[in-house]
Amino acid sequence: QVHLVESGGGSVQAGGSLRLSCAASGYTYNIKCMGWFRQTPGKEREGVASIDRDVSTSYGDSVKGRFTISKDNAKNTLYLQMNNLKPTDTAMYYCGADRGYCYGIPPLDKYDYEGQGTQVTVSS
Repeated sequence: QVHLVESGGGSVQAGGSLRLSCAASGYTYNIKCMGWFRQTPGKEREGVASIDRDVSTSYGDSVKGRFTISKDNAKNTLYLQMNNLKPTDTAMYYCGADRGYCYGIPPLDKYDYEGQGTQVTVSS
């Protein structure tokens, strides 16, 4: 079992930045893919970014050039640096972990494990 805890969300004005963190614990040795996805009420999940064990990354079209995903294996922590935030980025952000490879932005139901989420609110 893998336990994921997100942090770093908050409220920011458009153009600002936030860095999200996702601390992983438990049987993380067999995790090959980690990523971030987001969701707003009444809408489907949207894949934001993913990173494979070999550190290859993928991004959703709406965040390319603004968001950067990274991980610190020594700390078992996943990050999402979000720059130039827009009101349309407002959502609950979740991290996910999977025992298979990402192969790009994973399908919406891909992850074996998911965190509880952290809220990001961007005001205009």
